[in-house]
Amino acid sequence: MGNIQLIGIVGAGQMGRGIAQVAAQTGYEVILFDAFKNSLDFGHAFIKTQLDKGTEKGKWSADEAAQAFSRVKTTSEMSDLKNCDLVIEAATEKKELKFDIFKKLDEIVKSGAILATNTSSISITEIAATTKRPDKVAGMHFMNPVPIMKLVEGIRGLETSDETFNTVASVSEKMGKTFVRAQDYPGFAVNRILMPMINEAVYALYEGVATAKDIDTAMKLGTNQPMGPLELADFIGLDTCLAIMNVLHDGLADTKYRPCPLLRQYVAAGRFGRKNGKGFHVYDK
Repeated sequence: MGNIQLIGIVGAGQMGRGIAQVAAQTGYEVILFDAFKNSLDFGHAFIKTQLDKGTEKGKWSADEAAQAFSRVKTTSEMSDLKNCDLVIEAATEKKELKFDIFKKLDEIVKSGAILATNTSSISITEIAATTKRPDKVAGMHFMNPVPIMKLVEGIRGLETSDETFNTVASVSEKMGKTFVRAQDYPGFAVNRILMPMINEAVYALYEGVATAKDIDTAMKLGTNQPMGPLELADFIGLDTCLAIMNVLHDGLADTKYRPCPLLRQYVAAGRFGRKNGKGFHVYDK
């Protein structure tokens, strides 16, 4: 299990394409899967663009960029992941969608392979229970943007074996990431702390404590954060923030995790943040 050479990525969106790029740049062969060809083509082209930009900035040579890009193959057929040693799911943060993906992966991917999820809040134990290999399922929560952020939050489910967890830690470290270990509780470590802070910033806006701009400025200059909490929420996606807050609220049954009504209202209105140009702030599309 420890000899990982071929990595499958499920989802060619923001996270999936970032994981694919980093994996390829650190020597892994990659198969990037997305059921939607438009998303797949865009994700593949985006990787090429990022590699070319890195070359222009002197981060790596043109030859290194070309070699990395050549390691990324694409497919819109999940069956093409059958020979992968490790598959990392990076689909939308919806529980039923992830359950369905893992059921299918369990049937398709060779029996000795590890199935990992990039979920930021959903129970690894529950995801693993949809498969016949719960000991080979783990969480690998990459941070966005993946090529820049150094952290991978590793989460072990109730049945995750030591061998599986040690393997995903080794893969993360080979990718140049720092691997931290968290238990399978709602939100794990990062979002258990981060999302309530963002939610409280939304409450401050909702209650008229300050404007969105002033809340972000106060937190950036007053606490030395590189990005204000509302700006960060827009970057993550307000729909994703709401989904995580719902997981925390449902899983921990504590009112302090209740999503702010304003967050719910913005998501209901389709104000998702940077991804569609309008969240707590307005962006050029």
